[in-house]
Amino acid sequence: MAVDLKSVVTHLEKNFAAEAREFRGQTKLLLSPIHILEASRSLRDQHGVERLAALSAVDYWPERSPRFHIIYEFHSLQHGFRFEVRVPLEGDEPSLDSITEIFPAANWHERELWDMFGIRINNHPDLRRILMPEDWVGHPLRKDYPLGYEEVQFTFNFEEIELRKPRPKD
Repeated sequence: MAVDLKSVVTHLEKNFAAEAREFRGQTKLLLSPIHILEASRSLRDQHGVERLAALSAVDYWPERSPRFHIIYEFHSLQHGFRFEVRVPLEGDEPSLDSITEIFPAANWHERELWDMFGIRINNHPDLRRILMPEDWVGHPLRKDYPLGYEEVQFTFNFEEIELRKPRPKD
């Protein structure tokens, strides 16, 4: 059975209420967190998607709703297509179901999401830090994580922090 990207997108829109978008020829789908497990299983079993190529996150802080987007990049070598699925997560303590039982390559990536972003992965077989020491406090890729004990500088607080920044003496 020939599978193309259009049929995959149509299936995800119909069965999992995904929203499809295209940007510069690349397909991106927005999917609710409650559907990621079943959608992943459907991609593997019904559409021949055999590979999770990448898994990462984006922190949109100080925006809170959604604060994070989890980005899955799926790839079908057999059918020759690749696409991105974004899962929005809200709040400061987000959680998401693990897809390691479906795509074993997700194991290390999900551990990195926990370690760097503080995104709890439910039902993960070995959820522990992967890059930072076990006793490390915080999650360094969050935008509100202090950098060297300095307040994080953004456009909304730029002038206030600029005034307090230490400068080298001449």
